[in-house]
Amino acid sequence: MIRRRIVLAAAAGLASTLLLAACGSSNNDASSTNPTNVAPVATATSAPATSAPAASSTSSSEHMATTTMLMAKTMQGMGSVVTDDKGMTLYRYDMDQATPSMSMCTGDCAKTWMPVMAQDSVGTMGVEKTLLGSVDRTDGMKQLTLGGWPLYRYMGDTKAGQMNGQGKSKMWFAVTPAGKKATMTG
Repeated sequence: MIRRRIVLAAAAGLASTLLLAACGSSNNDASSTNPTNVAPVATATSAPATSAPAASSTSSSEHMATTTMLMAKTMQGMGSVVTDDKGMTLYRYDMDQATPSMSMCTGDCAKTWMPVMAQDSVGTMGVEKTLLGSVDRTDGMKQLTLGGWPLYRYMGDTKAGQMNGQGKSKMWFAVTPAGKKATMTG
């Protein structure tokens, strides 16, 4: 009787592990998330060779963020801002440029302000998919852009809905669904 329970428990554990492994793997088919809009991320112009030197692939992969969805969320006192699929606020940097897209946040900056890396396709909810794009970073990675502006997550935001990076150094701002700077409302 005890052996039978042990065998059943082991089989259930193995089945659970296999199920979790299958659920954890993804072919990045955005249709499984059923978003309002799914857009392939277009590549914008590359950052010029005069930007900061390329970082090693080890350091760049340690300090990046990825997302499969951009969502418009209404934040008290701020109006509508863009968050990622985890509800984390996304930011834009005044030193970057939108036309052509260029990211100026490299090295130590990218450790605090993690570039949001472009996926093959990104879903949108409340964000116009035609505003999505990407820019080639000096480290060889593709960064997601909105309205031409490269997107970032702030290390100081530790849970969904926080906006601790808003107005930091008077150069970092939460991004609106139109790619503009978020400002206080009312």
